Amino acid sequence: MSIGGQSDASDRKVYRLTPEGYSRMKERLDYLRDVKRREVADYIHEAKEAGDISESSAYEEAKNDQAMLEGEIAELEKRLNLSEVMTPDMHAGADGIVRIGMQVEVETDRGTKRMFKIVETFEADPKAGLISDQAPVGKALMGHREGDEVSVSTPGGVTTYYILSIRPML
Repeated sequence: MSIGGQSDASDRKVYRLTPEGYSRMKERLDYLRDVKRREVADYIHEAKEAGDISESSAYEEAKNDQAMLEGEIAELEKRLNLSEVMTPDMHAGADGIVRIGMQVEVETDRGTKRMFKIVETFEADPKAGLISDQAPVGKALMGHREGDEVSVSTPGGVTTYYILSIRPML
């Protein structure tokens, strides 16, 4: 932390993204900048043309849409600027420890095998096996090694996972 409570560059979080996650985020940003921003601007213009903007709910709604859009654009720009696309060589020297960017094969206490890919929260997609490092299972696996047993409390009860293998996602 620097003077005045402002953080300096060394305090910034670096987001590690899969190449696909980075691409999706960049595509979303481009769409918002190039298409959605123009649509909202046209909607505001139409609402202004419709008459008295001080009593126009359409104008107020359009301005709210614009504020939300600009907020999302700013957030995506920030994340992309602070992002690092994962590459296979990033995991050299990882010593077989579960962390973001790793693919973890586990077996449950019931004998079911599962494969989890540990990613940043905003890239998570549990149906695709991409779990956040902050989700209960991801958080429990973080920092563990092959052969470790990890118990996780989930809505369905406590599940114990035995870590079979850990390797880079890429």
